[in-house]
Amino acid sequence: MSNKSNFFSSFATTVADLSGKPFTFVAALALVLVWAVSGPFFGYSETWQLVINTTTTIITFLMVFVLQNSQNRDGKALQAKLDELILTSQAANKFVGIEKLDEGELREMSKTLAEKAECVEDKADEKSAAEAASV
Repeated sequence: MSNKSNFFSSFATTVADLSGKPFTFVAALALVLVWAVSGPFFGYSETWQLVINTTTTIITFLMVFVLQNSQNRDGKALQAKLDELILTSQAANKFVGIEKLDEGELREMSKTLAEKAECVEDKADEKSAAEAASV
């Protein structure tokens, strides 16, 4: 199972990297232009329309899973890096793993942090004003 998982992760990373390149966009645009230009040759038939609709639907459907896999791994890696920074700094260790909290707990923690940030900002403003007055 691990081999299959590694293969898919590698595949997802490669596809995600390629899908974000300008060349891929230009290739997709060229494909759509070729399809549009071919319309008169096929009499703008239902089959002609079905080709582009089916193709784009299938590609979009598959890309959702590939990009989600890549994004999930990136998010987990970023979270691990942040956890490491928290653990090795003076920050409160209670923030390690907060991504696993439910919505209400995250909102409450965010509110508490916003209040603390406001206090720090007020103290910084007071300090700046005191330094300006003493000059």
